[in-house]
Amino acid sequence: MKFKRINRRRFLKQAAGAAAGAVGFPYVVSSSALGKAGTIVPSNRVVMAAVGIGWQGYSNMKSFLSKEQVQFVAVCDIDAEHLAKAKTKVDNTYGNNDCTAYHDFRELLARKDLDAVSIALPDHWHSIPAIAAAKAGLDIYGEKPLSHTLKEGRAMCDAVKRHGRIWQTGSWQRSVGNFHRACELVRNGRIGKVKYVEVGLGQGYSDYAGTKDKQEITAPPEQLDYDLWLGPAPWAPYCPARVHKNWRWVLDHGGGRIMDWVGHHVDIAHWGLGLDYTGPIEVEGWGKFPTEGVWDAPTDYEFTCRYADGTRMVVTSRFPGGAKWYGEDGWIFVGRGQLKAEPQRVLTEKIGPDEIRLYKSSDHWANFLECVKTRRPTITPCEVAHRSASVGHLAQIAISLGRKIRFDPDTEQIIGDSTAGEMLGKVMRSPWSL
Repeated sequence: MKFKRINRRRFLKQAAGAAAGAVGFPYVVSSSALGKAGTIVPSNRVVMAAVGIGWQGYSNMKSFLSKEQVQFVAVCDIDAEHLAKAKTKVDNTYGNNDCTAYHDFRELLARKDLDAVSIALPDHWHSIPAIAAAKAGLDIYGEKPLSHTLKEGRAMCDAVKRHGRIWQTGSWQRSVGNFHRACELVRNGRIGKVKYVEVGLGQGYSDYAGTKDKQEITAPPEQLDYDLWLGPAPWAPYCPARVHKNWRWVLDHGGGRIMDWVGHHVDIAHWGLGLDYTGPIEVEGWGKFPTEGVWDAPTDYEFTCRYADGTRMVVTSRFPGGAKWYGEDGWIFVGRGQLKAEPQRVLTEKIGPDEIRLYKSSDHWANFLECVKTRRPTITPCEVAHRSASVGHLAQIAISLGRKIRFDPDTEQIIGDSTAGEMLGKVMRSPWSL
């Protein structure tokens, strides 16, 4: 009898026919379709891999590993220590040594047995692997902010749509009860018509990696492929303060507090306003930048966005972290672990059966997996994340130029300012490109 290989998707379909009485079973089952002790993975198991597993990526991987409907088969990172730790975690979870470790995301994406991939990389690396994953036919769980530039975000959303992929952004606050509750109350007019919103994103820097004082130029550690870590970003000499965790304070790689948090609190502000699929028409503001050192993102800032319906949103480092909507009849504030209102009785009001009911999720990672199976949109799809991130991108441009910019959210073009318009994208270091 002649044997041939079959990928997981076809295997799961064919297996049902074989079990129903087909003569023989002429297929070699790929290892990805096998669970613990060699048992066949159920048809609802999602075969996954992770690209970028140093911090948030490792946390996301653990969240997915806790779901019975997931089978992790591969991990990828350009830091050998991160890679070894992640492979060990996966192997220990399944009680085997089957997880494949990759140094280059392109090799991982060339696999034919994957259904989905979790990507968690520095901002400057968000677009290229995500677009490649979409082209490879994979569904994607990607981190916030969606992109490093507005043009990269548009390219990502276009690729996800073109290839019919499911996308979930790590804006997990949408899957937490108090944020959902706050937005439903606002959307259903419990504080009257909203014309003004305050959003707090935080101030200064957090030394997440303990490298704030390690800004001297040194040789990269042996376990880190620093050139690949830089990838499309401009070349710069290695120093510990530039890379893991603290890269977000360097504008070539991240966007400081603004971009680190727009995907959370601005995202929630948009949700409450019903502005998930548009953006501001004007942005202006100010920021304070460091005068020395590698970290160059603004530490203190404030900017104002005006939308076509007249809504004004002020985003600043000086408000408490969260979103606060001001309506004609009161206000509602929501932050992590907080939900407040004036008048307070608003918080006890019920949402009627004929009122607006927002998308409900109680587990951000499980929501992604459910949507991979059902093919319905996730609670934070690519386009929604793009609109949240675009607020930060426009703010960075307005702050750096020191002037108001006007924006067309339909064409996603800056109006009447060619210099600002050029800043909607960045030139990538050769040989990288979208």
